[in-house]
Amino acid sequence: MSERRGGRLKQLHAILRLAIESRSPRHGQPAHACFIKLGLLSNLLCANRLLDLYFKCGLLPHAERLFDEMPRRDLFSWSTLLAAIAQSDHPHRAISLAPSMALVDGVSPDGFVFSAVAKACARSGALRHGRQLHARFSVSPFGADDVVKAALVDMYSKCGEPEEARKVFDEIRHRSVASVTAMVGGYAANGSHEAALELFRGQPHGHSLVLWTALISGLVQSGGGGAAVELFVEMRREGVAVTDPFVLAAAMAAAANEAALELGQQLHGLVVALGFAGSAFVGNALVDLYAKCGAIGSARALFESLPAKGVFSWTTMIVGEAQNGVPAAALALFRRMIAAGVQPNEVTFVGLIQACGHGGLVEKGRAFFRAMAEEYGIRPSLEHYTCLLDLLARAGRLAEAEETAAAVAVAPDAALWCALLSACWRWGDVERGVRIAERFLATEPGEASSTVLLSNILAEAGEWEHVGKARAAMGGSKTPGWSRLEMSRKSGCCCVFMAGGLESHPRREAIVEMLHALAMEMGKNEKSLEFPG
Repeated sequence: MSERRGGRLKQLHAILRLAIESRSPRHGQPAHACFIKLGLLSNLLCANRLLDLYFKCGLLPHAERLFDEMPRRDLFSWSTLLAAIAQSDHPHRAISLAPSMALVDGVSPDGFVFSAVAKACARSGALRHGRQLHARFSVSPFGADDVVKAALVDMYSKCGEPEEARKVFDEIRHRSVASVTAMVGGYAANGSHEAALELFRGQPHGHSLVLWTALISGLVQSGGGGAAVELFVEMRREGVAVTDPFVLAAAMAAAANEAALELGQQLHGLVVALGFAGSAFVGNALVDLYAKCGAIGSARALFESLPAKGVFSWTTMIVGEAQNGVPAAALALFRRMIAAGVQPNEVTFVGLIQACGHGGLVEKGRAFFRAMAEEYGIRPSLEHYTCLLDLLARAGRLAEAEETAAAVAVAPDAALWCALLSACWRWGDVERGVRIAERFLATEPGEASSTVLLSNILAEAGEWEHVGKARAAMGGSKTPGWSRLEMSRKSGCCCVFMAGGLESHPRREAIVEMLHALAMEMGKNEKSLEFPG
């Protein structure tokens, strides 16, 4: 190599080093052009540095193009690309690409590669591939790597296998914050709340913000919103510094799921006080909070104030408008979203089809369902089919809805069948309702929601003998209905009321007294109402 060429190479290396440190691709792309012009892509060090730059700047298409152009690729090349894809919107591609390391370039994976592919399996929900990866890791020279084991704990947890996660967790010799966080969050997200709290409370060195966030987020995911709010309050009382917005977003999600508007407003005030009001992540969570609490005007104002609106922002607002029964606003938002150059995702179409259902726009909803696959390459999920069936059922097109259910590519779940049964009850189609219920109950015997809907359909038709049989088939498996009321403006505390639970309620006497007072106020005959006691 000539002295001039060597000096040029050193200069390019320096440019790339600065670009990587600043995570700025501004100098990287001209350097890439110089590498090609000088024929330096064969220099593995140069190519790998450029690949690392594209990865750190989030330029995955550039990284993949460069990777394909490289005449030689080593372990660093492969690990960089797989890590980038695992963190992208299409993590499953890392799973399918990983075997090519050995097949194409004769490169064996190391701990970093195992961790990257485990992350891809976790984000894709690819349990079978995750187990295969675990088996290969166990017999590899890196089988004792605790970092990979932490990634496997996270993978099993996110794939709904907390017991498998615990087995791997127990094998970790030196438990890091990452491994404990993955296990606590995995327990909480999978509904094992007591196990999550036991592990959390048992940590000898206190609780970091990351650990608090994992526990609170996991509880929210598995329906433990009330407990999540209590833990958030405990965290604040312990004086844990909130240095990032993620735990705030988790607490807001808890308030949103509980429809606790006043608590949400208090959290909004805390967001402002802590200086996170400008965070897009927090802004999206606030829009979702106000929409789910029915304060659609506040949600709109916050949405319009967002400095940058990504697909999550647009989708949150579209779904909010749909769920609040404002279909015209949801469709207008979608038009603005497309005009802004933002591509919709699968959740966007859930909101759009729901909006069409609320507005009776059957053909429009069907067009969105088709466009999802044909124009945007999104495969319809069960949730999309359920929304489509609800759209058809609301319009009384029950035969078409039943045909659509029969043609679903994936196995229908309880939500889909219940949507159909509910429509049959609403439209008084007893024969169809019985047929659908029998088909579903053959695969899910004793499923409570469907059995209740079936018995209601039969009762409407006066088929009392069959009503008794349907209810007998359910046995005592039905979970009692419940509601939750926000009780205190200051604390945001909620009270749960269970169906049939008045006798054991701690404030029974006050509740009965208030019911009597309400009956008197409404001018009804108090004696005609059957209040206990």
